[in-house]
Amino acid sequence: MTLYGLAVFGVVYALAVATPGPAVAAVIARSLARDLRGSPAFIAGFLIGDLAWFTVAATGLAALAKTAYVAFVVVKYAGVAYLLYLSYRMWTSAATPIESDDVEASEKPMKLFLGSLALTLGNPKVMVFFLALLPTVVTLESLTVPGFFEIAAVIGVALPVVLGGYAYAAARARRLLKSPRAIRAINRGSAGAMAGAAVVVATQ
Repeated sequence: MTLYGLAVFGVVYALAVATPGPAVAAVIARSLARDLRGSPAFIAGFLIGDLAWFTVAATGLAALAKTAYVAFVVVKYAGVAYLLYLSYRMWTSAATPIESDDVEASEKPMKLFLGSLALTLGNPKVMVFFLALLPTVVTLESLTVPGFFEIAAVIGVALPVVLGGYAYAAARARRLLKSPRAIRAINRGSAGAMAGAAVVVATQ
């Protein structure tokens, strides 16, 4: 691809990632409640999910993906269930400052990765971007192997930067809070945001 074409895709993709949606809500809510612990694994799931959808679109499997309705629904509700699980954990977690040695241990990285991966694979917003909007930005029919990896590299940089920025900002806001009452309010507010993201995915 030309440098201009990559730049156009990068801008469009970064804006799509930054647009408020289930992924952004999940990252912000989790960082508010858990700080940055586990964020790399959590964001990695979103990244691999996006790369999977891009591969589907770029290799001509879009029609097959659109017909695999049962598999899509199963993955979609697996992501919804995981968001609700995270919401429950946040709601019931202790109001403990981040710096405390007694703070509850984070979820295992693999569980975080698989949860966000399932959420991405079953997120209609992501599917619509790669199967419907991407072809208006990138001519997939003439996409070469080097072009495929160039776009994948842009995705590999843009998504972690955007979602990592959200996570960092939310974690910084969390660290300003010291009182148990404020921390409990943040935990429960984050739980509500996570549950809301689950409802959005489930109803789309």
